[in-house]
This record gives sequence, structure tokens and C-alpha cells, in this order.
Amino acid sequence: MPEDFVSRLARFGPDIHSGLSDLYCENLDAIYARVIALAQSTHAARSKALKQRDADQPADWFQSEKAIGYVAYADRFAGNLKGVKKKIPYLKALGVTYLHLMPLLNPRPGENDGGYAVMDFRSIAPSLGSMRDLASLATALHSNNISLTIDLVLNHVAMEHEWAVRAREGDPIYRDYFYVYPDREVPDQFEQSLPEVFPDFAPGNFTWDEDLNGWLWTTFNSYQWDMNWANPQVLLEFLDIIGFLGNQGVDCLRLDAIAFLWKRLGTSSQNQSEVHSITQVLRAFTKIVAPSMIFQAEAIVGPSDVGAYLGEGRFTGKVSDIAYHNSLMVQIWSAFAARDARLMSVALNRFAELPPHTAWTTYLRCHDDIGWAIDDSDADSLGWSGFGHRSFLADYYSGIFHGSPSRGVVFQENPATGDRRISGSAASLAGIESALEISDPLRRQQLVDSAIDRISCGYAIVFGFGGLPLIYMGDEWGLLNDYTYTERPLESPDNRWIHRPFMPDFEALNAEHRKIAQELSARITRLSVARAALPQLHASQKSVVLTTSHIAVFMVVREGERGSLLQVYNVSPDPATISGHEFPWKPQSIDLITGNSVELGDQIHIPAFGHWWLLPR
Repeated sequence: MPEDFVSRLARFGPDIHSGLSDLYCENLDAIYARVIALAQSTHAARSKALKQRDADQPADWFQSEKAIGYVAYADRFAGNLKGVKKKIPYLKALGVTYLHLMPLLNPRPGENDGGYAVMDFRSIAPSLGSMRDLASLATALHSNNISLTIDLVLNHVAMEHEWAVRAREGDPIYRDYFYVYPDREVPDQFEQSLPEVFPDFAPGNFTWDEDLNGWLWTTFNSYQWDMNWANPQVLLEFLDIIGFLGNQGVDCLRLDAIAFLWKRLGTSSQNQSEVHSITQVLRAFTKIVAPSMIFQAEAIVGPSDVGAYLGEGRFTGKVSDIAYHNSLMVQIWSAFAARDARLMSVALNRFAELPPHTAWTTYLRCHDDIGWAIDDSDADSLGWSGFGHRSFLADYYSGIFHGSPSRGVVFQENPATGDRRISGSAASLAGIESALEISDPLRRQQLVDSAIDRISCGYAIVFGFGGLPLIYMGDEWGLLNDYTYTERPLESPDNRWIHRPFMPDFEALNAEHRKIAQELSARITRLSVARAALPQLHASQKSVVLTTSHIAVFMVVREGERGSLLQVYNVSPDPATISGHEFPWKPQSIDLITGNSVELGDQIHIPAFGHWWLLPR
């Protein structure tokens, strides 16, 4: 065995063994031996170029202040994978160093949960290209200092996947890959504590299958079969898949639906400790065979649970490398609606310091709906009703609330809980769509400008808070809700497609929207440039949220060995004034985002949606 492989095996082999011991009581040594044999063959198949990348890639590449992410659907962004390769200069101009292409792996035909019902993990959706195209794209991205992220669905497979087909054919080995019950007794016991992910179009968590002659666990949809991770063969299958994808040049795997992997009666069957043991094994295996590859946890869970996906206690430094800061997104939109940053300050101060060598991914919008994850205790601390505030946000962003500029739509309303999630593009939620409905030219332009300022402020928080910031495709052009999704039969039942528009040719935009696109693109590019010059925004630095005297002013200090940086944000469409004594130290009077001077006297006046990054004097 190569010396570098041996040294990594010595370092990460114990993590594999201890993780396996948490999961499987029987045949532990035999399972471990199979994992190590698989690691040897996977590493042997890795190309010289990728092994060189493993050696050259800095361990903190995803934590760097120069790291900027872009998230896109390949077909909607550029047609297919070959088209994405042609868009590399566009991405570089935005400052992008990390490209996340939404589901690429071959999904079932027809309805497929937006690509998350995968029928083959070793091929690409035919409309997008081939696995050879993916490897070619990865090579081109690497030569332009851009890393590639793709999705890997761990919780389930499509009912057309080979494993599911063989289970239906009666193969007992593959039947054990899934949870199958002969009657409703056990499923009904589980259902007492299980939430419903899609109560509108996929109620319940179990589906009867005639071929299996049993009730099958299907958390998301009847055609998505949950995997039985209590079966070690399932883990071995996914280790092989991870090694295969890593050897195509993938730099990061977004571990989809990771919170759901382990089932336990009497619980929500989410966030179980075994999930982290599984991830520990997957990560340790990856660090042996493809050490520059990282994991992103798709854990859209509560603030008290999300930290575990980056490592807590004995899992510190042993699970995912990056994870979504869903709470930051929710709190930004909450603050804009309420014109009040206090809840955001309370909520973000609750988060523990991250383990070393990990980072948040921060974002203003994503491909998914917005669930109003407002903690009742956070709301209580301000004398607010958590239920009432969540209802207000749903009303505001669906445009029901009087005076709201938003044009979102309600997704998956649950009458029993009052839960109403929201779909909508950043531009439509921020008010650009409604502004363009105004006939009076002066008022129309004022509202467009205000919406652009709102988006700019939101992205400044995303870029400055700490972690790897993500630009969601189309936000940089202010793309609006795409109502044509209702004309496409496979999309029309799911209104999340409203905020997954196709990226048009720039010249196809009308003159007014070209101006909007040019302005937003320039502002986001300016944020990228400013961020890349500030080592204080390396993810290893700590963010400290400060309390201010004005309810609309949100302040963050980045503190650490790399220096200090003060960020000041006004989340309101009205100017705000605070005392200069509220600053932790005397800052320079130059905003590092724009290079413009700011007035920093005894009284500091912050313009509507103002956002400053300031260094100490």
C-alpha cells in the first residue's frame, strides 16, 4: 500500500472502527475488514491528477475568505453539463470558487421530487449528459480554482432503483435494504411520533406495496423508499458510491436528508445519534481515499440540533465539514418583514462556537421553501408569540399582510399545526415583482430601488456573517417567480418550482430588468471582491452579535487572530440612528464594501437597508 494511504489509514481507521461499533454489534471485525478492502481498491482507482489535487488543496479551502459559492440547476443555468463548462468565465467574474449543481444523478422517469428520487447513483440524468461529462466538467472547474459539489441522497432511493427492483422480485438480501412490515401494527406505532414532511401530497410515512406484500417506509413520497441503515450492507453500498463519485472529481457531497437515516420507535426518527456514527464512518473512509473531498450536511433542523451535524462531543471533527445555516436565512427574512433585528440577534447568539475546521454555508435563498423555524423561547424573550410571529411571516411573504411588497406563495399548509411554509424567489419576496406592477414611473423606481437595497443588505449579511456564502442562481439578476411551472405537469403540483426559474440570456431580459440585473450583479460582485480581501472573514474567526439601541440595527463583530471587523446593518426601509458609543471600538470611516466614506460621529445615521463593513482605526 502507498505510504500516504497507510498514514491516513492509521489516522482515520479508528474512526471507522468506532463508528461501526456504534452501529453493528455482530461481525464487527468482518465489516471493518470489508470497509478497508473497499478503501484500498477505491484509492487505487483514483487518478494521478486527483491524488495531486488531494496533496495540493489546502485543508481550509472551504473556510477561506475567498470562498464564494454558487448554487444552480444545470439545465436551468446552462442546458446541460457541457453548457455549464461554457459558463465558467461567468462564474469566475462573480468571484465563485465553489459550484453546487443541484440533483444530477439519474432520477426515476416522471415524478421524482425534483431529482431526489435517484434510480442510479452511477449515472447522470440523460438530459444533462454523462458521467464522463461530469468528470470533464470537474477537471475544467479545478483548472479555474472552482470546486464541484453534487447531491447524494442517503435516506432513500427511487422504487426503480436496482435494489428496490430486486427486493420486489423477492430477493431477501435486498428486501433487507428497506423497512418492510407485514401489517400496520408497527407502522402505526411509529406514526404516533413521526411528523409528515409533505402533508399535502404525501401524507403519512408508510406505503403498501403489493409486490413486497408489506408496508414500506416512505418518508417523503411513495416512490422514495427509505434505506435500512441498520443493515451494514447498505453502508457498504454507499461507501462504494462515495468513492466512485469522488473519483470523478467531485469535491463535496451534499448529504441530502441526512437527519432521517436512523429510525427509532417513540421519536421523530430524526437527529438520532446513530446518524452521526454513520457520518463518522463515511467521512473517515473519504479522508482515506479522497482526502480533499468534504461533506455538506443537508440538515434543516432546529438550532438546538444542527450543531451536531458539524460535530459535538465525541463526534467533534469527525462528521460533516459544512452545514446549512438555515436559521440565518429565516432570521434575515423575519427581520426584513418585522423591520426589527432583535429576534435575529437573540436567535443567532444561541449558536455554540463551531468545531475547528468546519463552517456554515450561509444563504439568502435556496431551492427549497422557507419554513419559519422561529423558536418559541426566542420569541418569548422579546414578549412575542412564536406562533403569532410565524403566522405574521407567512401572511407577509404570501402578500396577505396589508402593505406587504412580497409575492411568495404558501407551500404545504398544515391546518393542524398552522404551519405555512413559503415559496418564492429572493427578488419576488423582496419586492421587485410587486414594484414592477406599479404604473407610476417615479413610485415604481423608488420601490425597485428599495427592493434592490433589501436584497443587497441580505446578501451582505450572508457574505459577512461567517462561513461559505452561497449565491442562489438568478438572485444576482433579480429573477422573479416563474409562474410557468404550472404549465409543466411534473412540476405543477409542487410550487417550489416557482423559485427555480430558467436563467435567460441576458439580452432576453427587457431593458428595465437588464438595469436591475446589472445593478444586483455589480453589488454581489462587489461583495465578493470585498470579502476576498478580508482575512477576518475566514470561517475560523468568531462572529459575535451585538445588542444595539435601535430595533432595526443589527451589528456583528468578527474577532480572532486574523483581526477585527465590525458589520453594521439596518434591516428597515427607513433610516436609523444609533450612538457612536455603541460601537465596540472606534472604526475607520471607510465602508469596505463600497470604498465610500461614512459619517461616524457621536450620532451615527444608517441609511435604509444600509450595510457597512468597518475596520478598527
